[in-house]
Amino acid sequence: MIVGENGTGKTHLLKLLYCIVYTLGRDRKPGAAQPTKASLQVALAEKLVNVFRPDTLGRIARRRQGRERCDIKVTFDQKTSNVAFGFATNSKSEVQLTRVPEEWLRGSSVYLPTRELLSIFPNFVSIYEGHYLELEETWRDLAILLGAPLSRGPKEALIHELLQPLERAMEGWIVLDRSGRFYLQNASGKMEMPLVAEGLRKLGMVARLVATGALIGKGYLFWDEPESNLNPRLVAQVARTILDLSNSGIQVFIATHSLFLLREIELIRLASGPECDLQFFGLTKCEGSVEIEQSDDVGDLRCIAALEEELSQSDRFLEAQND
Repeated sequence: MIVGENGTGKTHLLKLLYCIVYTLGRDRKPGAAQPTKASLQVALAEKLVNVFRPDTLGRIARRRQGRERCDIKVTFDQKTSNVAFGFATNSKSEVQLTRVPEEWLRGSSVYLPTRELLSIFPNFVSIYEGHYLELEETWRDLAILLGAPLSRGPKEALIHELLQPLERAMEGWIVLDRSGRFYLQNASGKMEMPLVAEGLRKLGMVARLVATGALIGKGYLFWDEPESNLNPRLVAQVARTILDLSNSGIQVFIATHSLFLLREIELIRLASGPECDLQFFGLTKCEGSVEIEQSDDVGDLRCIAALEEELSQSDRFLEAQND
């Protein structure tokens, strides 16, 4: 869980991790050639540019007077996939690998942006790939996953278990018809996605990804502000879904502003026991840089003070009523 004020880099951190995991693990078949330094230097740079959308790769690095560098090192449980690379403000088309992974990363990756895509899904991928659009590539990646066929076989029991609470919250289930449009189906019929509340559409994306198997088994989920456009009841369901996915084998990365979501996750974990390993990372602006804190208890983070404004407002409201 990554928390912090606006401008501290929460979304950038999620996107960076997604770019790395996607490049090291996407669609690698058994027997595929081992990763090479030359190919990865280009592939990582291309993914970073396509996701962050800078004018050039070097503009992602911190810009100050003179030449600056950005150096990244990522360590996995699967240590043979560990990678380290960097680039400077004048870099354009490739990064410089200082550690080359020995094998591809096992497990798929999913990035959920703050916006839902079910309502704009029809023909989105073909339009994106046939035209130059100023939209980050995470949207295209997600649309491909949403359009995948439903999963069948040994995973169906787990899929059904994860889908049940989501479909109860949506009061229906997600269907993709032959025209390429998504609908919310229930006993009364089906409703076009643009007519469905946006919060339910966000839950619908998660439900669809579970149904296709993209969020089943080993893999990675990067979810930016899952609480946006959701009422507290649905945020509570999102908290439960996050922990359910984590307990099923998905490693989940969350960036959030919501104290309600953080505490809901903590309450669920306390009630269910120490099944899920939670780590909280707090980002705080500090004299031109960002300071990072880490703890397994959200209450230990100093940056949580920004989120405490919700409680402060409640206190002020009660005081105003008593005056």
